[in-house]
Amino acid sequence: MRKTRARDLTALVVIAGLFGGGGVAYGLTNLVVQLVAIALLAINGTAVANFISKAPRAVLALIGVSLALPLLQLVPLPPDMWQALPGRDLVRESLALAKSDGWFATSLNSGRTLVALIGLLAPVTLIVIGHGANQRAISLATLGWVALGLLCVFIGTVDIMQPDGKSLFYPENSMKGVLFGLFANRNSTGIFLDCCLLLLCGMPAARPLSARWLTKGCAGVLLVVGVVLTQSRTGLVLLALPLGLFMLRIGVTLLQARKAKVSGRAPAQADPASRNVAIAAISALALVVLAIGTVGLSPVAGDSRISTTLARFSKTEDQRAEIWDDARYSAERYWWAGSGMGTFDEVFQADEALENVSPRRAGRAHNDYLEIAIESGIFGLAIIAGWALWIMFASFRALRRPDPWPALSGLGILTSAALQSALDYPLRNQAMLCMAAFAVVLLIQGSNRNGTRDEGDAA
Repeated sequence: MRKTRARDLTALVVIAGLFGGGGVAYGLTNLVVQLVAIALLAINGTAVANFISKAPRAVLALIGVSLALPLLQLVPLPPDMWQALPGRDLVRESLALAKSDGWFATSLNSGRTLVALIGLLAPVTLIVIGHGANQRAISLATLGWVALGLLCVFIGTVDIMQPDGKSLFYPENSMKGVLFGLFANRNSTGIFLDCCLLLLCGMPAARPLSARWLTKGCAGVLLVVGVVLTQSRTGLVLLALPLGLFMLRIGVTLLQARKAKVSGRAPAQADPASRNVAIAAISALALVVLAIGTVGLSPVAGDSRISTTLARFSKTEDQRAEIWDDARYSAERYWWAGSGMGTFDEVFQADEALENVSPRRAGRAHNDYLEIAIESGIFGLAIIAGWALWIMFASFRALRRPDPWPALSGLGILTSAALQSALDYPLRNQAMLCMAAFAVVLLIQGSNRNGTRDEGDAA
């Protein structure tokens, strides 16, 4: 059972990372992830039963309402009920012209909402399987995520080397000198690599300057360079989270070594552990700076990569502000009931101001909180608030554990997603949804007072 749980968890992580980076426009690759998730649920009936009986009640409730929201939006309602919902004027008038006055779902596009519901299968499956996994299974899955991050950098390097700038996995993306890797959106690539760095910081400590430590250090340098090459502004800003966790862990390690020396548990004549940790930290930071400088100063389109990336922060032609103004109007139109999960692109067209219309469709609100407010009203916002409260509670409990670092890396992942959601849509693809689900698993295990064991541990 122990090996099976580790295998299934890692398999889902790898499949999600390889096939789930495209978003809603890539239905076939998303289907691969979802079919694997369904198959894993089918062969892990015991894990499902244990999760229902042993998982934290708050997590069960939050997962339940998260699934129930799009499901209820698909339920047909009688005319008197759905016509009373806010924002249904255009639908009512259209059906009246067609002389049709039957039952209608809460969602204005049931197909889109069904896709949104199915999209939750993979992250829920990962939480269910990961909840009862032992430390070996969690470590293996963590290693899988970091390996995917490195693969993303390597594939993205091939993207950059392409003369036409086309992405290897998503050739319709053509941005010369930009690293996409396993994702169709460079902002998603940036935050994914940030999350892999956070997981790397939460992995078990290695002896400073040992082969294992050097391997982790090289992996960290590559991931940081990958973030820079995405030219994602939010990805670069969110690098502060893994850097902060890394420095915090170094500081705690040095403090513990100092306390051990003072209490007599370490030799008083020397403090090699503190010295090695300090040397290792300085060496790691120097390698990161050197790598960023070397890669960043390399030319692309006549300018250095660093100058090209920094220039994006001064761009003023971004259309997000106009999209947000129109999105707020849509949110007021559907204010408490919502238009249906996944329906933003359809309903936004009716509310977009003429002066903001361009040849390109907005596609997304570029603010997931606004988009969820439009699609699910106050219910979706309440679910977000519920998850946020549980994350804070679980994080405080995890801080009391002897090894809080995996849980803190999970907190960092969810914080990254929450921050980027104010400007983008990080959780609108299967890979990042599963990454967030894995962060929830880390917090569940970190906040579990007695630790978490799978069925095989009792043998």
